Amino acid sequence: MNTADAKRVLETALICSQQPLPVRELRVLFNDELGADTVKALLDDLQAEWSQRGVELVCVASGWRFQSRPELREYLDRLHPEKPPRYTRAVLETLAIIAYRQPVTRGDMEDIRGVTINALILKQLEDRGWVEVIGHRETPGRPALFATTRQFLDDLGLASLDQLPELDDTARQASMIAALENAAATDQPQLAIPAGDDAVPARHDAQDDSNPTPPADDRTADSAAQAIET
Repeated sequence: MNTADAKRVLETALICSQQPLPVRELRVLFNDELGADTVKALLDDLQAEWSQRGVELVCVASGWRFQSRPELREYLDRLHPEKPPRYTRAVLETLAIIAYRQPVTRGDMEDIRGVTINALILKQLEDRGWVEVIGHRETPGRPALFATTRQFLDDLGLASLDQLPELDDTARQASMIAALENAAATDQPQLAIPAGDDAVPARHDAQDDSNPTPPADDRTADSAAQAIET
């Protein structure tokens, strides 16, 4: 099979797939006759060929997929004018703490947020497929350790946690919130986080489970909690 035909096979498989495809699965298309490096090179070529189109080829945590470009989101949203569900600040803060401080226990999260975390918040995040229990801490009671999942990264259009916004990058944090809410609303491949967007909405400081303020003496934790807040 020549290069052009191989790229056409990859392109068709990725466009028709409902989920990202890792290189090992893409090799099955060719009966493993093409090595991983060759498949990656072909994917890089495809990525370049689609660089000027409204859809782009990206590598996320679970593999490769086609997705719409961030700058076209406002137009695509017109096809579905209903507003996506918005998660409470308590949910997004809890998710932020897990994302930036993982693995963490529920007790760790409560120490950072300064309030008791409702078990339904963690269940909501688990049901959405964004967090999971990856083990237990060897302390009395063996509390569960929570971490984010590949699905969480896929919904953000990221390949690894290293690509999460810096704690002081409020523009990309706002885009992350939008990407998560859009993912929750559509369950479709999401937009990659752009370099900039609107600022994160102002935070509220009421001390309750829907509007908590993390302790002021933990600056890193405080920034993480602001990274995915409503």
